[in-house]
Amino acid sequence: MRIDLKPFDFAQAVARAGLRPDGTPLARPTAAATAGTSFQSAMTQALGAVSHEQHHAEALQRELQLDNPAVSLEQTMVAMQKAQIGFQGVLAVRNRMVQAYSEIMNMQV
Repeated sequence: MRIDLKPFDFAQAVARAGLRPDGTPLARPTAAATAGTSFQSAMTQALGAVSHEQHHAEALQRELQLDNPAVSLEQTMVAMQKAQIGFQGVLAVRNRMVQAYSEIMNMQV
C-alpha cells in the first residue's frame, strides 16, 4: 500500500477555516442577524413554493375538468399530491413553532 502526501497549502487551510493569512477571522455579519434573515427568507421561500404548487394543482384540475387533451389525470394527481405534501409540511412546521412558543411562554423565570 502506497500513500502519497501532498504538500501542505497554508493559504488554503486558512481560507477553509474562515481566517485571514494573519490569523484574524474574516469579517462576517453577526450570527443573530444572519440567523434571523436566513430563517425568514427560508420560510418565505417555502411558503411561496407551497402556494405555487397549490395554484399549479388547481390550474391542472380546472384544465382536466374542461377536457383539455394536453392535461392527463396522472399529471393532475401528482400535482395534487405534491401540493398536499407541501401543505402538510408547512402545517407541521407551524404546529411545532406554536408548541415551542407555548413551552417558552410557560417557563418559569
